[in-house]
Amino acid sequence: MKQVVLDTETTGLDVNDGHRIIEIGGVEIIGRRLTHRRFHKYINPARDIDDGAFQVHGISREFLEDKPLFSDIWQELLAFISGAELIMHNALFDVRFINQEMKNIVTDPGELSDHCRILDSLEIAREKHPGQKNNLDALCKRYSVDNSQRDLHGALLDAELLAEVYLMMTGGQVSLSLSETSSSVKVLSKERVLRKERSALKVINASIDEIQRHEEKLAQLELESKSGCVWKSLD
Repeated sequence: MKQVVLDTETTGLDVNDGHRIIEIGGVEIIGRRLTHRRFHKYINPARDIDDGAFQVHGISREFLEDKPLFSDIWQELLAFISGAELIMHNALFDVRFINQEMKNIVTDPGELSDHCRILDSLEIAREKHPGQKNNLDALCKRYSVDNSQRDLHGALLDAELLAEVYLMMTGGQVSLSLSETSSSVKVLSKERVLRKERSALKVINASIDEIQRHEEKLAQLELESKSGCVWKSLD
């Protein structure tokens, strides 16, 4: 089964106030294994960004000025998620924003649920850990997922972290992802293990002086031992 873990960043909290998506990030899972396929776009919202939202993700309007509009990337997004089970944390928030963006498209692609199934990982977390904090940072800590690089929210980073948390939270299965640029193997379990290729062992030959002293030591053992020197018998 194809699954896509998706996250968004926005100009503000309420879609009814005209706030819009400024970043979308997603990663693909097939057969409970992360693939190399990722989707990541920054989007020009054509409006200001609330100060509170900027404090969360650190993305400025100036940075987004030369980025594509949602209407420029929606087909690529749907191609990535269509037919998948879409996993989002607090899914209602992201779904509302994506549906609003899709409504603004002239060709009317419909709503998100017309293209994929939707699963809220926050609801799963609340069922498994009632009465506890179940935001992404809390879940990373609970399942020993390294989120040390998460100084600010980012759609792609948060999607990658949520994918690891989701796999751990729904059975603790291991997902292997082979790096495209190295021979490293990434194991998504409670501990991340990085195995690197070892370089060939360097052979250092004994010097003439070292060989002579070795022979003298063997001769001494031959004289002092009742059974003789075992190493001599191997010659």
